[in-house]
Amino acid sequence: MRQIRFENVTKSFDGELILNKLNLTIPAGQFFALLGPSGCGKTTLLRLLAGFETVDSGKIYLGDQDITYEPIYKRKINTVFQQYALFPHLSVFENVAYSLRLKKLKENVILEKVNDVLKTVRLLGFQSKSINSLSGGQQQRVALARAIVSEPDVLLLDEPLAALDPRLKEKVLIDLINLQDKLKTTFLYVTHDQFEALTVADQMSILNLEGNIEQMGTPKEIYEFPASKFVASFVGSTNFLEGVLRVQDDKMLVEVEELGRFFVFTPIKKDWLIPGCRLFMGIRPEKIFISKKEITEFSNHLVGKVNNIIYYGRSTQYDVRLRNGKMLTVFEQNEEHFPQQEIDYYDQVNLYFQKENVTLLDH
Repeated sequence: MRQIRFENVTKSFDGELILNKLNLTIPAGQFFALLGPSGCGKTTLLRLLAGFETVDSGKIYLGDQDITYEPIYKRKINTVFQQYALFPHLSVFENVAYSLRLKKLKENVILEKVNDVLKTVRLLGFQSKSINSLSGGQQQRVALARAIVSEPDVLLLDEPLAALDPRLKEKVLIDLINLQDKLKTTFLYVTHDQFEALTVADQMSILNLEGNIEQMGTPKEIYEFPASKFVASFVGSTNFLEGVLRVQDDKMLVEVEELGRFFVFTPIKKDWLIPGCRLFMGIRPEKIFISKKEITEFSNHLVGKVNNIIYYGRSTQYDVRLRNGKMLTVFEQNEEHFPQQEIDYYDQVNLYFQKENVTLLDH
């Protein structure tokens, strides 16, 4: 297993800068996700690593080997594409065996390798099936089998679940996690779907539209401690309240116009956090407690009127308008068949959140 390194990689298309002196190290043997909005360079990064594109400048390393200009066939890197790119005129067995036949391996070796990998992806018994007779999830597993049968150092997955319906997508995500855990191959997974990235990744990087890494860390680190307003708004849902940082009796507060002062706390040292600076408080909707009653055990308190209610089954979303006109979104888990309080449209409600659940973000 070898780590992947991008050093000062720059890439443009038709004069438009896509990647701008990007630096990224991907640990060996991990399930690593690249997440970002459309046009941020995720797929370009994959294509550069696979050898389908060449850099304008910079270097790409697989372990200690410089593969920047290495031919595709010399890189132990395989790709699972969004559309799978399977051969419809070949059986499942022959699709998976294709790369092994190109290497002119003996028939008994091919038979053993293909059957082993079909067993791994739970398609043993499907060898003679035609591709067109398979479901979307089964086709996706054939594409995976074909990609891993030659035992690559790195498996690239470019939006591999985009064509699947939501229920099947959740099932295949678990399959991917189990497969990577079994193979210990480095998986590099590209998606714009935050749910997919948070579900599968050991570590992940967020790319911005300037062609650079905005933040890298575990899914929990990125979700709970976003490094910027961009990350906080892109990964999950976040409410933002703009204000000024104040210090009172060695305690940090944020003063928000028309709403008052709110206690805040951050375990992360940030050089720009000085009294008087303008900033944003980021508060995840599920971190806010909504109630018609007044409660004293929370650090912070807001009052507003319910503007919208959306029932999702497992949870309910409330959009609450504050007195300064700002709308806050709250998620409440539906834990009981008959809730103790019924909240309706235009009800006045109290919103509570703890200081530890506020993320301080640069203005």
